[in-house]
Amino acid sequence: MPVIPLTDLADSLLASPLLADYRGLTDVALRRVSEPEGGLYIAESAKVIERALGAGHQPRSVLCEAKWVAGIQSLVAPDVPIFVGSSELLESLTGFNLHRGALASMHRPELPSVESLVRDARRVVILEDIVDHTNVGAIFRSVAGLGADAVLITPRCADPLYRRSVRVSMGTVLQVPWSRLPEWSEAAPLLHGLGFTIAALALSDDAVTLDAFAADPPERIALVMGTEGDGLSRAALEVADTVVTIPMLHGVDSLNVASATAVALWSLRV
Repeated sequence: MPVIPLTDLADSLLASPLLADYRGLTDVALRRVSEPEGGLYIAESAKVIERALGAGHQPRSVLCEAKWVAGIQSLVAPDVPIFVGSSELLESLTGFNLHRGALASMHRPELPSVESLVRDARRVVILEDIVDHTNVGAIFRSVAGLGADAVLITPRCADPLYRRSVRVSMGTVLQVPWSRLPEWSEAAPLLHGLGFTIAALALSDDAVTLDAFAADPPERIALVMGTEGDGLSRAALEVADTVVTIPMLHGVDSLNVASATAVALWSLRV
């Protein structure tokens, strides 16, 4: 097992280019280059790493303190490098305290086609341009716990494999099938051709209540959830077969998008 001790950060980065995967993990702009464009994502904590391995994802390397090495060695293959350093050195490299024990740089799996992903699905959640990674992770956790079959995300939606999304989801983003949709002009005919009713969760004068919609739901539903501030786009509302709203009390007009998704999935469970 190649356990590689780290002492001087500058020397270590020069000696081991793989360490660059972990540099500046709090810098989103840097991560857009090093992760999605580089075909990587970061799994944080032994539990999440274990779930990633269980999903068939392949690690490129692991970064941890010495006290976590034995546990990590029991998870990864013998040829995966394990970089080991002090908490101070690791924080200097990553930009935060590794209190969860370990990070792994993982190769991103190839996303499946939308058609293959939802071929046998009955409940699919679509995330339109949701940019908050916490909400994305929380929605994936609800999808896993409440039994939807898959998640589809629009081109401008936040990355589900961003470190915070994975952590908030408790690793379920590594278990729930997901893929990216094309723009609505192509996505709507695709979903309709696969037999889905597109249900947009939004405020609208012609919306039906979630109670009414769930009383006699379509066989196959694509539930569209919108951004935290502006809600769904006009394009999404125009292609929707129905608009659904959650009845609210005390002058409150809506819920946080992650909470609203959980409520809707509970009502539409099969």
